[in-house]
Amino acid sequence: MIIDAGHGGFDPGTMGKYTKEKDVVLTVALKLGRYINQYLPDVKVIYTRTTDEFVTLKGRPKIANDNEGDVFISVHANSLPEDTSEKRKSVIYGTETYVMGAQNTGRNLEVAKRENSVILLEEDYEKEYDFDPNSPESAILFSLTQSAFQDKSILLATKIEDQFKRRAGRKSLGVKQSSLYVLWSTAMPSVLVEIGFLSNPKEEKELNDPSIQGNIASGIFRAFRDYKNEIESLN
Repeated sequence: MIIDAGHGGFDPGTMGKYTKEKDVVLTVALKLGRYINQYLPDVKVIYTRTTDEFVTLKGRPKIANDNEGDVFISVHANSLPEDTSEKRKSVIYGTETYVMGAQNTGRNLEVAKRENSVILLEEDYEKEYDFDPNSPESAILFSLTQSAFQDKSILLATKIEDQFKRRAGRKSLGVKQSSLYVLWSTAMPSVLVEIGFLSNPKEEKELNDPSIQGNIASGIFRAFRDYKNEIESLN
């Protein structure tokens, strides 16, 4: 089980009025890991980071693949573009879970560009990556290589959003598909969870609340537990 807290170090991720994505997602990722260690002791938890450090976009799936993970869960926080009106920011909120896919339209493409553009912060990124994160054509190239783990990824993503909606008290925006490098490069079922919008004032406040952070982490935990039980029952 690989838990990936997005961004970190000199890469803050998205920004709210007073919150950096890198901080809130690390807190939730560590809470998730503690739930798994406590209630599923047979599952080995590997983190891509446990402190405020920068991990390259290529480095995250490499950690997952080198450790032969069975599942990869990447935790992120969402945001609308900075030039969005305050009125719109106040009404857009909720969770969404992404799997690798070809539906790069509207906000799905925005998310893909934002998450993939982390490579621009890396030195010599042109040598390490063979795509331009700002190019729609790159998203198309990713989508041509559909993951062999698509069905399992969708199953896990669906369970996560169901938990958010039914148990964790969050507004679920559903399961989405997008061409995300970090999912495309992992050799296992993989999801990227956007736990809420830091651009929404009310949700930013909630995402800084330890009890709500715990609800979100426990929702992901329960989804993973149920996913694990279902997959094992088929084998």
